[in-house]
Amino acid sequence: MHALIVISHPLDTSLTHAAAAAIAQGIAEANPANTFEIADLTQEKFNPVFSAEDMAAFQQTAVPPSDVTAEQARIDNADALVLVFPVYWWSMPGLLKGWIDRVFANGWAYEETAEGKVVKKLGHLPVHLVALGAAGKGVYERHGYTSAFNAQIAHGIFDYCGAPVITNEILLMPELKTPEACLEAAQDIGRGVFR
Repeated sequence: MHALIVISHPLDTSLTHAAAAAIAQGIAEANPANTFEIADLTQEKFNPVFSAEDMAAFQQTAVPPSDVTAEQARIDNADALVLVFPVYWWSMPGLLKGWIDRVFANGWAYEETAEGKVVKKLGHLPVHLVALGAAGKGVYERHGYTSAFNAQIAHGIFDYCGAPVITNEILLMPELKTPEACLEAAQDIGRGVFR
């Protein structure tokens, strides 16, 4: 089984990168035949800007840009998609959101029919969401962040495309206490990616 692990954090020394590496380690430990690819959107200089070219592809009046089809091919090659990112302003980083905006395109991730129906095209792709947060669970619950995260990301993006969200975790540093505990939790998530 092959996992595509997508990271969005500007520093390769970040806890986010370490968590992604721990997830990859867990995937490999679960079964030595498992493979993974880590896509570091910052290092790869992915352009998150939804352009007129992307709009034409959305409207299905032109083919998608080549950088988008390359990302779609990476996902098509994967048996699971794992997104690892810090919580920025109660959401995901703009780079990751731009990646989703551009890559999860009409015609590939879903299809809007002439009758106004949506055909979900990613039912075969299990998704694992792993966010890292600095606020405590109480703060997130008081402000409705957990529900908003589920509505905006798990439901609003992946359910719309039919991709089942298998893991939906926010690793909170106040509860975990240490970076090591965070990495242990991430490694456990990795072990369960192909269950």
